[in-house]
Amino acid sequence: MLKIGVNTPSYQAIMENANVLARYASICQSAGLVPIVEPEVLCDGDHGLDRCQKVTETVLAAVYKALNDHHVYLEGTLLKPNMVTPGQSCPNKATHEQIGKATVTALCRTVPAAVPGIVFLSGGQSEEESSLNLNAINQYEGAPKPWRLSFSFGRALQASALKAWGGKNVEAGQQEFLKRAEINGAATRGVYGGGSQGAAGAQSNYVKDHKY
Repeated sequence: MLKIGVNTPSYQAIMENANVLARYASICQSAGLVPIVEPEVLCDGDHGLDRCQKVTETVLAAVYKALNDHHVYLEGTLLKPNMVTPGQSCPNKATHEQIGKATVTALCRTVPAAVPGIVFLSGGQSEEESSLNLNAINQYEGAPKPWRLSFSFGRALQASALKAWGGKNVEAGQQEFLKRAEINGAATRGVYGGGSQGAAGAQSNYVKDHKY
């Protein structure tokens, strides 16, 4: 994970992160597994959309250089990146359309067409925010999108299900999880209209300095 600051992430951090991911991917493929390459740029900070886009492009470019150097078969990988968004403390919020454009532009500049799929992290966004941003990414028509653009949300897929379940109501939790999966399925096709909040759909899942 890389954090955006005035002088971060450093060149050394970007290179080390890229090389570790490339070694991991190479080891996975040598064992017959499909590596999910996850160069996450965190949403912590007060940086704007442009700064996030620049850092994301720099990080992804380094990752794919390292993957090439390690002879990783790109057609047998998935990319699991952040969406390009302003920092959580940024006073200037971006629209879904702006996030969609910035994200697709960053990917077009750095990710080879050989990569079959890109499955986004939600990065602390609310469930609804994540779904609407994924929808905007798939709706954006200003650049070619040779990859499948889907989701690998954690908190933004589970929050409503966990709240509805509450340790007791299994059926309610299952229904919320199914509902969120269907919403995100629609977002991967660019046909989600919004408004399906769920038990915790509008609730932010951001945790400052979150540790995995």
